[in-house]
Amino acid sequence: MQKLEETIGYRFRNRKLLETALTHSSFANERHDPGEESYERLEFLGDSILGHIAADFLYRQDPPIPEGRMTRLRAELVCEQSLHRIAQRMELGKYMRLGRGEERTHGRERPSILADMVESILAAMYLDSGSLEEPRRFILNELLLPADLGEQHRSEDYKTALQELIQRKPNQLISYEMLGQSGPDHDKTFVFRVLVNGVPVGEGSGRSKKEAEQMAAREALEHLAP
Repeated sequence: MQKLEETIGYRFRNRKLLETALTHSSFANERHDPGEESYERLEFLGDSILGHIAADFLYRQDPPIPEGRMTRLRAELVCEQSLHRIAQRMELGKYMRLGRGEERTHGRERPSILADMVESILAAMYLDSGSLEEPRRFILNELLLPADLGEQHRSEDYKTALQELIQRKPNQLISYEMLGQSGPDHDKTFVFRVLVNGVPVGEGSGRSKKEAEQMAAREALEHLAP
């Protein structure tokens, strides 16, 4: 749980909320415990939170975006595919609590479950913190800030492209690690490298951890892409 909290960038006061956000109904049903709740109610709340944050983000763009285009962009931003990509970056599958049947049918890799759990985590953050600020920070960082609202909606996502390339072969594990940081708090530079099955394949730097990871993934793609 601590590793996931580091990935999310939020430490829960009530870690039971995070545990519930990761609990599939198949696990809860197998436990036969009235106190064991699945993520479904949290996912319901998280879906509304995500829609609100995305709508607010689009409304505040300058120049203003027409209503019809805002509707299309919001649908694209909060779709299952977008949330699935976030879940993959978080390696959310390995934290899920699944029942035996769901485990056998590869539930940890199912995009619909992974997307729902991203929304349930948003709701858990909201309930634990008591405000929308933590879910908003997470969504702005993971989903909305990379959006280019001009002709091309989304900027290049090297991490996703690298993951899709590597996963063409089975049993491939991608990980990122920070090599260092420098500069004052208001102007830091971070250095990250990306590893495939523990072997370094790319290195990059940036003004944020996320940017440095993207640059490391870009270098890896230059070396690995056919």
